Amino acid sequence: MPKGSNAPVPTTALRVEVGWRSGPGVPDADASALLLVGGKVRSDGDFVFYNQPAHSSGAVRHEGKREVGGRVGDTLLVDLARLEPGIETVVLAASADGGAFGQVPDLSIEVRDAARNTVVARFDSTGATVETAFVLGEFYRRQGAWKFRAVGQGYDSGLEGLAADFGITVDEPRHTAPPAAASPSPPPTTPAAVPPPVHQAPPPPPAPPTAPVRLTKVTLTKAAPSVSLTKQGGTSGTMRVNLNWEVRKQFSGWGGKRGRAVALHNDLDLDLCALFELADGRKGVVQSLGNAFGALHQPPYIHLDGDDRTGAVAAGENLTINLDHRNDFRRILVFVTIYEGARSFADLHATVTLRPQHGAPVDFSLDECTVPSTVCALALITNTGGDLVVRREARYLVPERGVSPQRTVDHAYGWGMNWTPGRK
Repeated sequence: MPKGSNAPVPTTALRVEVGWRSGPGVPDADASALLLVGGKVRSDGDFVFYNQPAHSSGAVRHEGKREVGGRVGDTLLVDLARLEPGIETVVLAASADGGAFGQVPDLSIEVRDAARNTVVARFDSTGATVETAFVLGEFYRRQGAWKFRAVGQGYDSGLEGLAADFGITVDEPRHTAPPAAASPSPPPTTPAAVPPPVHQAPPPPPAPPTAPVRLTKVTLTKAAPSVSLTKQGGTSGTMRVNLNWEVRKQFSGWGGKRGRAVALHNDLDLDLCALFELADGRKGVVQSLGNAFGALHQPPYIHLDGDDRTGAVAAGENLTINLDHRNDFRRILVFVTIYEGARSFADLHATVTLRPQHGAPVDFSLDECTVPSTVCALALITNTGGDLVVRREARYLVPERGVSPQRTVDHAYGWGMNWTPGRK
């Protein structure tokens, strides 16, 4: 589509992918969506992005990144049929992280029918220079039907400037004004007669202030694989670890002489797990297998929320870690296993997000799996001298014949535990 043109789209669930070609020196980019009434959001809740990945209506959600064949895509799912009647426009935007869009080759936005996986619209954005945010396209209502417009409008003020332009309250440093100079004291005067008090109803309490949207985040990569939660201010409260995934092609694992992928069952079941070692030397595992769901307010201070089979970003698999007991931790290894439905992570695109209650969220994507792996080490959290550090592992492991995924990851990281068979 040329810039400024429009095309009708079906009123259904649409997968929107902001894509670009990766390479040395290419900044990361992030997709976002804004739900508008009269050209503005109704509240900060109408902004869907990496720190706020799902709209309360369920109509829009951020699904995360994947990389295939040197091309990166960040995906949003927009279900037009579920949008509230008052929503007139859904703005589809992208922001650059660590550079400008002039350094991002082959930037595009593609809209697909999520059920049929057919392309309904595509816009290739060209000519970017210093812009750090772009409105690439928008869905808008016209005479009861929805259309997509290719926009291609850039901002040099980043995601913050773009969000503020549509009415988002952004969390930013505030400069404190210098104290005013003291004025001379007025001369003493004779106090006037005080009138009798008038009884009036007290004014209503002020409405609680709305928390501004936080745009900060930390993305771990191969080049920068670790971050200190201590330096980010994320060492108290709870931290939620979320794994969400998407299966693009239907594979079930590796077969044949050359490891050819074969058909995948539809009942794919991934399990998020954690090996832990406490400061007093106790070791264990948190997993749904054997109902070892852990506990948040007593050792091991790690709790598995549930067992999800959809991979949706708003749900997925979740662990919660009690950072108020960070001094009780020596190390935590978060990993994922395939319980059933596949014999490999082939063509499974997953994103891991760690959300401390205080401090910036930390996220990373898994690389494409090219080995017959059924267990992947995701992240290693270590406590060294009071400094809590998260390290991206993203390491696919291949169990030997007759060896469980849990025992495989134990051996790879030297946990030294004894394992027995278990079931859900």
